[in-house]
Amino acid sequence: MTCKRRNGGRNKHARGRMRPLRCSNCGRMVPKDKAVKRFVVRNIVEAAAVRDISDASVFYTGYNLPKLYLKLAYCISCAIHGRVVRVRSRVDRKIRLPLVIKKRQAEQRKRAQAAGQ
Repeated sequence: MTCKRRNGGRNKHARGRMRPLRCSNCGRMVPKDKAVKRFVVRNIVEAAAVRDISDASVFYTGYNLPKLYLKLAYCISCAIHGRVVRVRSRVDRKIRLPLVIKKRQAEQRKRAQAAGQ
């Protein structure tokens, strides 16, 4: 039978069973190697509130607000629904680079072309 992906949608090579995780969105149990994992670093306070705090506070000038560090794990259906990952064509599935890198390279090319002109 033909296979859609060479890893079968998992990262489990030569291991039997992987520890299940809970999806951060829906709570579904997903094997750790199959889950879509993202590490998110976010400010605890939103940008609009930061301005309000800095205007109201005297001591805020030298103080750095702490950040929120989250390790999120999604099941495949929630990752697709939440646009964390995209459905790709058969040819594009072979590309193993992260999507973010392609965007950065495209932006760098645009900048280089704009600087060259």
